Amino acid sequence: MAELLLKAQKREKLADQLYGQILEQIVSGNLSEGTKLPSENEICASFGVSRPVVREALRKLQSDGLVYARQGVGSFVKKRPPQGLIEFGGVNDVAGLLRCFEARSAIEGATARMAAERASMRHHREIEGALKMLEQGVAAGDIADKADLDFHMAIARASGNEIFLTILNSLHNVMQKSMNVALNITRSGSAERAKRVLAEHRQIYDAILGRDGESAELMMRYHLHQARQRVTDHACEM
Repeated sequence: MAELLLKAQKREKLADQLYGQILEQIVSGNLSEGTKLPSENEICASFGVSRPVVREALRKLQSDGLVYARQGVGSFVKKRPPQGLIEFGGVNDVAGLLRCFEARSAIEGATARMAAERASMRHHREIEGALKMLEQGVAAGDIADKADLDFHMAIARASGNEIFLTILNSLHNVMQKSMNVALNITRSGSAERAKRVLAEHRQIYDAILGRDGESAELMMRYHLHQARQRVTDHACEM
């Protein structure tokens, strides 16, 4: 069983600090895949926090597919994320970035469906323009996170629902950071991975252009699910 070296800080939520420090040790290989984590009591003593804090951190790690629990036995490392997740995301921000993917899936699935049903020709041109900028940026080896954000926000505007647009605007910073992380990891991966990322965006646009609301929602949710997978599994070539 591996030893955790943890140090409490003051600014971030304690559960997210703990999440981040366990994650950092998984990414570094100090906690390898299949390794059993210390018990809740041992983590409490090492980190100086209550059991609810430990349980919240472990629950988030489990929901992110990084750790799994065996009843009556303990928690084990399931998979190792790419180094870029903490290199580009920041160890204390990863939990929030992954929660952002969850929220975006619910919100942007709906905006894509409504965009397919309501978008005008002007909206179609705006979405297509952002898509082309994203394709050109990725082809040139750029991060192109601004073009990615412009694509998603253009779809939100095309939904015709200002409340969705307001919600996404409030998530602007964390959305752009999550896109920056995902695109940096994609850029460091295979050319085939980059092609798949662009193909996912193109499928969303095609569904909106074809006014197929069900497909647009499905493609958006699929894209965000795949993006989340790409940033949480170093072996993932999806």
